[in-house]
Amino acid sequence: MFTGIVAALGSVRRLTRRGEDALLEVETALDLDNVRTGDSMAVNGACLTVTAKAGRSFRADVSAETLSRTTLRSLTGGDRVNLEKALRVGDRLGGHIVLGHVDGVGRIIEVAVRFGSLVFGIEIAPGLDRYLVAKGSVTLDGISLTVNRCEKNRFYVNIVPHTAASTTLGFKKAGNEVNIETDILARYVEKLIAAKPDDPPGPAGETAGGVNLEILARYGFIK
Repeated sequence: MFTGIVAALGSVRRLTRRGEDALLEVETALDLDNVRTGDSMAVNGACLTVTAKAGRSFRADVSAETLSRTTLRSLTGGDRVNLEKALRVGDRLGGHIVLGHVDGVGRIIEVAVRFGSLVFGIEIAPGLDRYLVAKGSVTLDGISLTVNRCEKNRFYVNIVPHTAASTTLGFKKAGNEVNIETDILARYVEKLIAAKPDDPPGPAGETAGGVNLEILARYGFIK
């Protein structure tokens, strides 16, 4: 699990195809002393497993599934990537709960400057917008951001100068693609609401259908 707070940038040494999978090698100034083989590392928001490290670089396998669902498939030598180590118990949760499971690839359709910050308009695949709400959380290339505004199949986020300077978003232009991970809490709520009273009970004997729109509205979760 991650927080969406990028720890450092990395530079891709190479992405080597191995059949349908690939091997990614990244060089970084990130402290790798406490990173062990088998640990998780978020690379542009995609959770990868470290398979080897040497000096200031590490390697990670990239599955065919990850290549098909993320922008990692288009990485080349010299590309910069956002890096974050896995969250440890006791660490500060500065962003929001991020799993590193990319839901889809979005396309930047607008970049505007507003009061010193950047405003990105992101176009996403139909169906993903239902997991986004204004002032809710979303992850772009591993970066925890707040949704400013939602429209059909698109949303807008504000990129403050610090985030632009310390992540890859400062290099992005209209037409570029980014990895999107929606808030996992939205998916759980959707499943609970969709549950039917006659569905099999859970492991603790709880029955389905206990959460509905009326209950969520009563306690202020929705209007």
